[in-house]
Amino acid sequence: MQDGSSRRRFLQRALQQVAAASVIVGFDPTAGSWVTAAAADAAASGFSRLPELDGTLFLDGPQLDAAQDDFGHIVHRRPVAVLLPGSIQDIVKAVRFARRHELQVAMRGISHAPFGQAQVENGIVIDSSSLAELGAVHTSGAGGWIDVEPGVQWRAVIQAAFAQGLTPRVLTDFQGLTVGGTLSIGGIGGTSQRFGVQADNVLELEVVTGKGERVTCSESQRPDLFNAVLAGLGQSALIVRARLPLIPAPAQVRVFNLFYDSIDVYVQDQLRLLARGSFDHLQGQVVPHPSGTGWRFMIEAGAYFTPPQAPNPTALLAGLKDVRADATDVTQSYLDFAFRLDPLIAFLISIGVWDFPHPWMDLFVPASAAPGFVGGVLADLTAADVGGGPILFYPIDTRRMRRPFFRLPDERRAFLFSLLRTADPPTPETVLAMLADNREIYDQLVALGGTRYANGAIPFDPQDWRRHFGERFRDLRQAKRRFDPDRILTPGQGIFPRQT
Repeated sequence: MQDGSSRRRFLQRALQQVAAASVIVGFDPTAGSWVTAAAADAAASGFSRLPELDGTLFLDGPQLDAAQDDFGHIVHRRPVAVLLPGSIQDIVKAVRFARRHELQVAMRGISHAPFGQAQVENGIVIDSSSLAELGAVHTSGAGGWIDVEPGVQWRAVIQAAFAQGLTPRVLTDFQGLTVGGTLSIGGIGGTSQRFGVQADNVLELEVVTGKGERVTCSESQRPDLFNAVLAGLGQSALIVRARLPLIPAPAQVRVFNLFYDSIDVYVQDQLRLLARGSFDHLQGQVVPHPSGTGWRFMIEAGAYFTPPQAPNPTALLAGLKDVRADATDVTQSYLDFAFRLDPLIAFLISIGVWDFPHPWMDLFVPASAAPGFVGGVLADLTAADVGGGPILFYPIDTRRMRRPFFRLPDERRAFLFSLLRTADPPTPETVLAMLADNREIYDQLVALGGTRYANGAIPFDPQDWRRHFGERFRDLRQAKRRFDPDRILTPGQGIFPRQT
């Protein structure tokens, strides 16, 4: 990967044309305020001048407006500055400067978070979109690897890898997410049944710790830091480069949608398919019943292949107890399948619904409790309660997920249960009701040994986080003390408030 590429030089020249009055050149620790180029001559002589940056630090304007919002449109914390870095070294300098002046820092990609996770009040937001260099695909045996910067979106990784006949092991459903963002949270998808989450599929990282140290780490080199960062919610370091393993990509995917009217039969068949491992992609949803009342359950199972080989439907579906008369299947190219949500999202954007608040919630339910718990939630839930948003419900093998801070139920098999709510109508009252419902459902689940996926809209305080991490909380706190002793990184999660 080359810093100083033609694309980056062009970006830097464009940024340098921004009016000097809106560019921060220093910080006045006495006044606790930033000093702009226009005010530098009049400022106190003791103000702390910013280090020279390849990019630009903005004091006001649309950059700050964007940074105080996210996909959830629920939490709004306004930073005092936004850094559009022109190099990785800019992040090192910014973190060191922030630490020296007791300012907090958060990294922001496309800000798909629903609850302020990548926001920071009166601190610095680092916009990783300017760090989107995609390295060359390196082939090695039956696979390969690629280096990427944190602002790279997964769609770019998929396209670059597929051009060489390769693909990442795990894809989320929406490919517009940034690599740095999903690796910090986990990144779950239809192949997680085999490969774990995206954070389980990383060869090497380059990070900037809360001390401002630029460090390369892996399973064999600084594994303590490596494991603290992956699915570590941005608490120990900011990802600035990731080396991702690649595997051979199929040409096509045959996708089967299987329908069930009984949650018990659905769960049994999902667990049967999980144990078999015969499908490459395994997900599922709760969908409105065609009768207009109640819910139905749908398995979405995909078989990857490259002609002349082809899946055998009889073998794949043997022994399943779905309503076979309603089953459907379709064959798609691998790329069409990977980007299958793009038309839907384009439609939601076109009608304005994509900009509604999204109090999303993702939970991990022990398989032993799944029929009763999910069935109980659905008994009191209508389509209006999720604003027409999808409800995901599919199994995972918890042994495949190895990162210490990716918390799962203490069972070998669990289910992801996601209420991807849209607040419709988009009023504060609707949002508050959905948040209260999220919290009530979560509390019921915790009593059954369940956990949450950390990228959700559930009101949480530090004690909740302590309970969430359980026996791993001590390890997370030790990592925080070691790599971010002044607690400047990613305060939006609310795990380590400075006063405690």
